[in-house]
Amino acid sequence: MNIGILTGGGDCPGLNAVIRGAVHAGSRRYGHTFVGLRRGWKGLLERETIPLSQESTYGILGQGGTILGSSRTNPYSRDGGPQAAVDAIRDLGLDAVIAIGGEDTLGVANKLHGDFQAPVIGVPKTIDNDLSGTDYSFGFWTCVQIGVAAIDRLQTTAASHDRVLVVEVMGRHAGWIALECGRASGADCVLIPEVAMSVDEVCAVLKARRSAGQHHAVVVVSEGVEFTSHKVETELDEFGHVQLAERGVGEFLATSIEQTMDWDCRAVVLGHVQRGGTPLAYDRSLGTRMGVQAAKMVQEGKFGRMASLRGEQVTDVPLSEAVGRLRTVPPAEYEDARVFFGA
Repeated sequence: MNIGILTGGGDCPGLNAVIRGAVHAGSRRYGHTFVGLRRGWKGLLERETIPLSQESTYGILGQGGTILGSSRTNPYSRDGGPQAAVDAIRDLGLDAVIAIGGEDTLGVANKLHGDFQAPVIGVPKTIDNDLSGTDYSFGFWTCVQIGVAAIDRLQTTAASHDRVLVVEVMGRHAGWIALECGRASGADCVLIPEVAMSVDEVCAVLKARRSAGQHHAVVVVSEGVEFTSHKVETELDEFGHVQLAERGVGEFLATSIEQTMDWDCRAVVLGHVQRGGTPLAYDRSLGTRMGVQAAKMVQEGKFGRMASLRGEQVTDVPLSEAVGRLRTVPPAEYEDARVFFGA
């Protein structure tokens, strides 16, 4: 079989491990051939491909990013886009397409399979860890580790200057990154999109900390957190998502804290730093296992399904289950984290 592989949406550590895993397993076990589709669904629509082989994927296991490039192209946002995607699969002689991406990329895969019975397989890539069809996605723990390492450094400079530092981390709809970064670094307050928290509530936590004799603090906030008093008009991508980098929620919160409490406060936006660089061993291993599973699924004709981690086992689930709803932080788990606020 001739198999196309694409990576869509934001990049994350571990993507190349998936590509390598699928190519090596598919070619060695089953004799499949592979082509890379450049820049996600855009590469399929524009028929821009590169050859993939065991030789061309040597040495990429520890590389960050994706050798295929990525984009947020959505065939369903373009006139005739879905049919054009199906036509491209046929014209390129592809027997299957392995789509590696998050809710948007896999949402397209799910629709193409449902509307046209397109031979697509999904692999979950979400740095936010918000796909409901898998316990974890590769890249998440590398992202968290990068955040924790940065916050550890910021703790010392905050203490040196009796300052509050607001650290803005990634997380559009789900606060898993902020929760784990804050919990592992001992942050004094964590704000996530799932639980509303006002500026006054944040300041109350900080006042309690200052009353206890502490003269510095670190606040972690997800980029997707919204405040009613902070609305910014921003452009939307092809999937209808706000360009979060333009919102500046961390800067807004830092300014609000300083004005309310007369306490020197600065914002630090980690942003795409958390996406880049070498993946942790865990994410290399999980990405490899996901790639091997995807090749196996193609061999078994399990189209319209997604590779998935359940417990310690890599298995597969329907794409519709994976994109049907987001996996968000349960309120009870956030409440457990609140025990340490202002500590």
